[in-house]
Amino acid sequence: MDMPDNAQYNYGFVLSGGAARGFAHLGVAKALEEEGIRPDILSGASAGSIVGAYLADGYLPEEILEIFLTRKLFQFVQFTLPHLGFLSLEGLEEVLEETLHAKTFEDLKIPLYISATNCNKGKIVYFHKGPLIQCILASSSIPIVFQPRIINKQYYVDGGVMDNLPVKPLQGKCKKLVGVWINPIGEEKEIKGMVHLAERTFHLAMAGQVEMKKPFFDIFIEPPELYKYGLMDIKKGREMFETGYKTAKEVLAGIQRGD
Repeated sequence: MDMPDNAQYNYGFVLSGGAARGFAHLGVAKALEEEGIRPDILSGASAGSIVGAYLADGYLPEEILEIFLTRKLFQFVQFTLPHLGFLSLEGLEEVLEETLHAKTFEDLKIPLYISATNCNKGKIVYFHKGPLIQCILASSSIPIVFQPRIINKQYYVDGGVMDNLPVKPLQGKCKKLVGVWINPIGEEKEIKGMVHLAERTFHLAMAGQVEMKKPFFDIFIEPPELYKYGLMDIKKGREMFETGYKTAKEVLAGIQRGD
């Protein structure tokens, strides 16, 4: 879907949420970078907002992978008594504070939008100004699992609830849009308990969002093998990185062939 030559940015990347599957975003980014495709502006939800923030901060995909693997990013959650969520993201906040150079959106080297769901007003919000880390945490707060974030006296949860592929902020601004969706729907022969059922239902609910948005993208990457990985499969992070890399390479090769 080509935009006019006077579009403000060349490439815009839109990164979906997907918890630990966010490792795949890094593999995709590496493959794109090898072909000279780098983001000039980014938009992300949940895990996509985390990866997007590091890319916008100037990190290379493999540098981000190293942080995610060595700092055990999503294992830094803290258990809390049930209130509005069973887990706190204090540990994740600590890692973000220690490793991100930018503390505000304005500090980033590349413009970034982050989607989050405002529970009070029942609407999606696209953060792009002011303090950065609280917005990342808001976008990453999976309902019930993690406590919501309070920003300006409003409760925010995962951006994926209302917009898990936040292309809207970038529409009309880019010559080329790249979408990366990390929640493919594969067949589940067996539902193993309540948590698995909740996870499956969440993925099915989000699947309807993406089908309507695919036509907006010039390059759309959806690693099919990711359906095998759970939302908290941190130990398989490198596998998911490689899966994202492999799929992106295949998609780009197909585009070059004219498929």
